[in-house]
Amino acid sequence: MTEHATQTPAGEGRVVSGWTGRLFEDFSPGDIYYHPFGKTVTEADNQSFTLMTQNVAKTHVDRNFAKATEFSLPLVNSTFTLALVTGQSTIDLSMNVFANMGWDEVRMPNPVYEGDTIYSRSKVLATRESKSRPNLGLVTVATEGFNQDGKIIISYRRTFMVYRQGHLPGVESARPDESSLPQIGDAQ
Repeated sequence: MTEHATQTPAGEGRVVSGWTGRLFEDFSPGDIYYHPFGKTVTEADNQSFTLMTQNVAKTHVDRNFAKATEFSLPLVNSTFTLALVTGQSTIDLSMNVFANMGWDEVRMPNPVYEGDTIYSRSKVLATRESKSRPNLGLVTVATEGFNQDGKIIISYRRTFMVYRQGHLPGVESARPDESSLPQIGDAQ
């Protein structure tokens, strides 16, 4: 989580590393993260995910059928909701994941409709060092997704393995030097 910066060769500023995610040592039981990104679920999201996963439930893709149900509207595919909320949590929890170990106690107390905006939060429940892989640790979280009205639409527990400090694989890539960027003061 430490910010790293280096001076550019010409002294024109700093190269500041972007957010690189948390490592095992950064998690403490009781920590609560409100994940920063919300997502308004569109009809295209629901239809595409449902068709891509070969889910044949009419309530997701047939508006006329859905009209005849107690919901009166198409329901958003529940596995899309699980994937979305897990994805929203990645920036805070599992950018440096080695592997997901499982999702438990998945509950969906309220429906999700096309047009709902989904947000999420997670609480760290437990951490422990891996017994079989000393370069990793296990983190267990409780995550909740909620809509624009603050109604919980999904809750679950997830356990994942995350790299420990000093063990994150490094990725090297070629970069151009900074000389092609404008000079300070060249803003128009």
